[in-house]
Amino acid sequence: MTNKLSTQPYKGVRDFYPDDMAVQQYIFDVWSQTAESFGYARYDASVLEPADMYKAKGAENEEMINEQTYTFTDRGDREVTLRPEMTPTVARMVAQKAKELSFPIRWYSIPNLFRYERAQKGRLREHWQLNCDIFGTDDYTADIEVIALANQIFLNFGADPSMYEIRVNDRTLMTRLYHALGITDEDTITAITRLNDRRDKIEKKEYLKALNTITGDDRLTDEVIMMLDKSDEQTDLVVGLSELGINNVVFDKSLARGFDYYTGTIFEFKDTAPGNNRSLLGGGRYDNLTSLFSDTPVPGIGFGFGDVTMRDFLETHDLLTANITSPIIMVLPMSTEHNLLAQKVAQTFRTAGIGVAVDMSTRKVGKKLKIAEEQLAEYAIIVGDDEVTNETYVLKSLTETSEVSGTLEQLLNKLIA
Repeated sequence: MTNKLSTQPYKGVRDFYPDDMAVQQYIFDVWSQTAESFGYARYDASVLEPADMYKAKGAENEEMINEQTYTFTDRGDREVTLRPEMTPTVARMVAQKAKELSFPIRWYSIPNLFRYERAQKGRLREHWQLNCDIFGTDDYTADIEVIALANQIFLNFGADPSMYEIRVNDRTLMTRLYHALGITDEDTITAITRLNDRRDKIEKKEYLKALNTITGDDRLTDEVIMMLDKSDEQTDLVVGLSELGINNVVFDKSLARGFDYYTGTIFEFKDTAPGNNRSLLGGGRYDNLTSLFSDTPVPGIGFGFGDVTMRDFLETHDLLTANITSPIIMVLPMSTEHNLLAQKVAQTFRTAGIGVAVDMSTRKVGKKLKIAEEQLAEYAIIVGDDEVTNETYVLKSLTETSEVSGTLEQLLNKLIA
């Protein structure tokens, strides 16, 4: 007897059954509609990029490409990487067409991304991510707009601002503050910044020990912590967001974000629910990234929002309460002999843009009605000999104890009235 192949997907990725696919599509639709309502145009690119593009961003990214990416040598002896993030790709695309584009530009994409890392809650080896970016302006109001867009996404999913917190910081400001403490060595500032990126993930004693190792001075360590914990800055960014009615903002000097290419504003949205108290999305300003590809840097700011954390947030806050795959009408043939007639009935409503499904099973009508209710269809129409002969059908509401009779045209007019 031959061994059967496993039915399990590759570790760290997902199968999307219809219900899962419907949720995924719902998320993508809200993402797209929100981005486009802010004037963002959609773009995309291949999942394959030259590995050198990620290595060129520094030691931090060389470590990522060596340990966390799917990198291989193709048949042309080229080193290729399945893209782990989208920002370098869009920076490459902007640099390629920089002389043809009318800046500032607003672009968004929902790319498929891959990272070889330990699969855990909120983090898988494959995911999709909304990326929204503005290129061609370094005005602080662009930073405000990008954060306002991210905020609007949550509102458009039905979230209340109390469900999440917006944490912001500024890399340029932090450099000035470190200089004020006498820390001027760039490698030391980078080491502290990377340590701060893990501050809320490690024990306090471990953090203090690591910080002291970097500074080499107990007094300086204390001053750094005092500076980090004093987070009451009323920057133009914070004030501007407040003027837009966005008040769940905290200026957090410990916020670092992992990527070295950030040059100014950085931000994260964090879930406030105890069971999902994690970062949901993040981004920041990267004014030098296009200089990897061109002598003319183009300022940019943007964010990425993964579909895994998006769904976790929606489920945590009970914001996925409707079955978004449900047809409006279920047509129920009395027997398999009526299946084609049922399809003709369904087509009448489909041509008017109404979602209809036909239960072609051999189950009895009573069971079909029960299943239609379980699938959250709003109406049912039974198709049998009497209905076909009389050309009169009953539109039965599955959410109310009501029904109405009439020809298909009359029932259609009632639904679209």
